[in-house]
Amino acid sequence: MPFQIIKPNTKIDFVGKRYLAFAFSVLMLLLGLYSCLFGKGFNLGIDFAGGVIVQVGFSKSVDDEALKKSMDVPELPGISTQRFGDGDRDFLLRFSKTQDGDAAELRTRVVERLAKAFPDNAAEIERMEVVGPKVGDDLKNKALSALYYAILLIAVYISGRFEHRWLAAAVMAAILWGCMYAVSSVLTLSMGWLVLVALLITLATCYFLRLHFALGAILALIHDVFITTGFLSLAGVDIDLNVIAALLTIIGYSLNDTIIIYDRLRENLRKHPDYGFQQIINASVNQTLSRTVITSGTTIAAALALYFLGGGVIHAFALTMLIGVVIGTFSSIYISSSLLLLLGSSEEYKKSQQEEQFERPGEHGIV
Repeated sequence: MPFQIIKPNTKIDFVGKRYLAFAFSVLMLLLGLYSCLFGKGFNLGIDFAGGVIVQVGFSKSVDDEALKKSMDVPELPGISTQRFGDGDRDFLLRFSKTQDGDAAELRTRVVERLAKAFPDNAAEIERMEVVGPKVGDDLKNKALSALYYAILLIAVYISGRFEHRWLAAAVMAAILWGCMYAVSSVLTLSMGWLVLVALLITLATCYFLRLHFALGAILALIHDVFITTGFLSLAGVDIDLNVIAALLTIIGYSLNDTIIIYDRLRENLRKHPDYGFQQIINASVNQTLSRTVITSGTTIAAALALYFLGGGVIHAFALTMLIGVVIGTFSSIYISSSLLLLLGSSEEYKKSQQEEQFERPGEHGIV
């Protein structure tokens, strides 16, 4: 018998609390949107904004403001400082751009400036990265494209697996793929706006083709990514390639949890066609709740270990994972399944599942 920390006959009315969950999600989305539009916005890291990052270690403690003031000189433009690690001797120095000269010359400038500003406090450069603005812009565009195409392929997969409409899903993918390039050739939009337009077209296409399982999953994934990035904006976390990797991981994690619930929902729809749709959704979420809690708990424990023990380089990744896993678990339980109730009638879902020609083994009854 599988390990369970929640009784299998649990009867929590998750769907009945859907409007409270929706209100909470809207509030989180608005907070993130406010931070992006009227607050600090996204703090793009060196991977996307370009520039130079230097990790410096001092032999003695250094004040942040004193360090920033001492390095604010014309030959080292756009300086910003950030503590690195747990103490006050390690710092990350960021420069918006470099003047003419190679990395070795820039390193010499930094060393000379530190020696002049802190003659009694030896400083050592432990790491140095240089990214040109063109490379940073190219990485940003590829990262946004990766997020969009991940969601698009997920829509195709879910449409075929849960609604048995592989042809419609393939046609949708082909249309959207073509539309993205058509829009990019006609309109001079940045990649961020282009991806946003493509997402809206994807959602509209899923709704028009009545691919409700795919639409519910996509909305939940967009919900997870937007709220997570909103929290990162509020916290002033640098958005770099590590954060993009964490966001893609969150998409896969949240989707996996949603598919588990959708699988149980599909089984219960076929086995109990006479039950109300809201009752079937609640039963499906409750039957998979133990697995959801165990998976989320172990993932959060691993992310916490990375955050506190992994060092400063991995902090942004670990924090993104922590936020994303919590939000993803919330959306899997309250958002993705409840959206199915809003998008279509119970008869429509039951009919689509009763037409399936095979039965999956190991089905569970309604609790």
